[in-house]
Amino acid sequence: MTTNIKRRDFIKTTAAAGAAVTLSALSYSRVLGANDRIRIAQIGCGDRGVTAHLAGVQPFAQSENIEVIAISDPWRQARERAVAAVKETWGREPAAFVSHRDVLAMKEVDAVMIASPDHLHSRQLQDAAKAGKDAYCEKPMAKNLKELLKAYDEVKRSGIRVQIGTQLRSLPTAVGCKAVYESGIFGKVSRIEQCRNANKPYWYHYIRPVAKEDVDWNEFWLGKPKVKFDSVRYSAWYGYRETCDGPVPQWGSHFIDMVHYITGATVPVSCVCHGGTFTWKDENHFTTPDHVQALWIYPQDFMVSYSTNLGNDYGNSYKIYGDQGVLKLDNLRAPVYTAEGGSKNKGVIKGVNEVTPIDQPDHFLNWLQCLRSRKQPHAPIEAGFQHSIACLMAVESFYSGHRIFYDPHKRSFKKE
Repeated sequence: MTTNIKRRDFIKTTAAAGAAVTLSALSYSRVLGANDRIRIAQIGCGDRGVTAHLAGVQPFAQSENIEVIAISDPWRQARERAVAAVKETWGREPAAFVSHRDVLAMKEVDAVMIASPDHLHSRQLQDAAKAGKDAYCEKPMAKNLKELLKAYDEVKRSGIRVQIGTQLRSLPTAVGCKAVYESGIFGKVSRIEQCRNANKPYWYHYIRPVAKEDVDWNEFWLGKPKVKFDSVRYSAWYGYRETCDGPVPQWGSHFIDMVHYITGATVPVSCVCHGGTFTWKDENHFTTPDHVQALWIYPQDFMVSYSTNLGNDYGNSYKIYGDQGVLKLDNLRAPVYTAEGGSKNKGVIKGVNEVTPIDQPDHFLNWLQCLRSRKQPHAPIEAGFQHSIACLMAVESFYSGHRIFYDPHKRSFKKE
């Protein structure tokens, strides 16, 4: 591998991106007392917005003294569903808008939860930061590097508290895996891999009839539409390149974030990614791949592999390989580790060992607590930036056919 970036400098530079920062004057001024009600708005009211976000904060409505007072979505039916969900929990209807801009213009809103399609995340997060609203934002943070840098820099400038929706790092077993890894019990780790398969691409499950008159198509694109309205294109946006780049930034972002969380790595040195639509070719003309294989090299001298086969659901696997043993995360709620395959096994690991969970707050609860304390949440903006860099490297490699390098000093990609 050829690169002009010295490995030691690479690690030093990228580690600095994840360092904790002290409270800025702006952030300190936003510290709320226990009796101050936190008023939240939901941006994007699809399945994720209603069944994950609204349902995710609902259990903590009383204990954390919060209320959802506004929602926005370009689709009328999605707005109506969210309004009903909010009314059921808080007893009154929230303000409902087509545009996220109207939500952010409300002085009463303290924080927003963003669960819109992928192509809107970076713009809406950037706008939230400009408006001084704390945010919970779904992954991936952006669809290209330019958008990612704008959103990241605006969040850092504003001092808002952001939780990225990579909720796996809030699992007690994930914290336990991190502790086991940091003990050094696996020796020299050389490869981390996940095969996440399914018998059908997940975007097919979202296909549903959507009436053109019920959707603000311009708002969906935040500008001039790139394509004419189509019910499938709107409802199953996961399957089209204009709105989503497929399994790596979608499912794979969770995996990469866990790699970073457990190992302490930040961003890769290089990436190569291949794939295509091999199984599901039909009248929908989806343009995101149903098969993909991405390989990253990290400055810590290990390789990370992620693959999906959305034509056959056999062979799912998730493992961290060291020369003294292996950590098996196939079941993230019950991971185990053994000495199997350890070429330099010293007998430290004996038998099959369950990872001991280490309790910590739920991902949404953690975010709500940080809105008051102004501490950094479990998945801060730095974590989102770092796993987004890795995923965007894979996307760039997939579409360009080149190996992609990342320069942390220039914050830029280079093709080889």
